[in-house]
Amino acid sequence: MTEVVVSFGKDGVIKKLQANGHAGFSRKGSDIVCSAVTVLIRTAMQVLSQTENITFNADSSSRGTLAFCVDIEENLAGPKRAETEARLRCVADFLRTGISSISESYPQNVLLREIQIS
Repeated sequence: MTEVVVSFGKDGVIKKLQANGHAGFSRKGSDIVCSAVTVLIRTAMQVLSQTENITFNADSSSRGTLAFCVDIEENLAGPKRAETEARLRCVADFLRTGISSISESYPQNVLLREIQIS
């Protein structure tokens, strides 16, 4: 099973994600469920890596694990901060919607857990 844990701030801004395991729908390398989750997370990671005014750290060093942490730069304020927060909420909604949909279709293969942090 693939377990995806997504952590959000109280404002709905994504803070981190950790995905571990293989979906087990099919053999490794040809598992459509695992591939779907991977595509969603890697797309989000690509968007975040190109986002200004954040610090972004990712780990995809081992097969079966994808993780990242994201923070808005400390001194960012005003319209730029609001714009960055909106982008991070959008990425959060993208991941929540996509992974939740896969989990509903394949509940024995994907588990989504959401955590609110301060």
